[in-house]
Amino acid sequence: MSLKKINTVLAATFVLFILWFGTEFILSPETVAPTFGLPSWPSGDGGGFLVVKGVRDVVMALVLGVLLVTGHRRALGWALLVEALAAYGDMANVLAHHGSVGTALGVHGLTATLMVVNGLLILRETLKVATATATPLPQPA
Repeated sequence: MSLKKINTVLAATFVLFILWFGTEFILSPETVAPTFGLPSWPSGDGGGFLVVKGVRDVVMALVLGVLLVTGHRRALGWALLVEALAAYGDMANVLAHHGSVGTALGVHGLTATLMVVNGLLILRETLKVATATATPLPQPA
């Protein structure tokens, strides 16, 4: 299997996973919130903040999906690198609020790291293409 196919499968997997997870936070935040890794439910009417997290995830998935479907692979690589910061932020949030270390590292940290790896591999893949198709500069006569 080629590097491009592997990268495409990984990126598509991220799109579907992030889209699914975000949708779950929008539709049933009280059900999915305990899987996030934080030790307690927000006090008062905190459910709205969980929906905000869901909307963030859905938008992030759509950005990746649009770049993937339209073939903007270099931009997809950069977007994966940038969006990994959100997952690292989620990991830091869970750790800072004394949540589950296993979930922080095993879900958020692992997801972020795999996004970074996928982003770097896509950038490497597209760098080879960009270098191969570059027009040479005219030589002096």
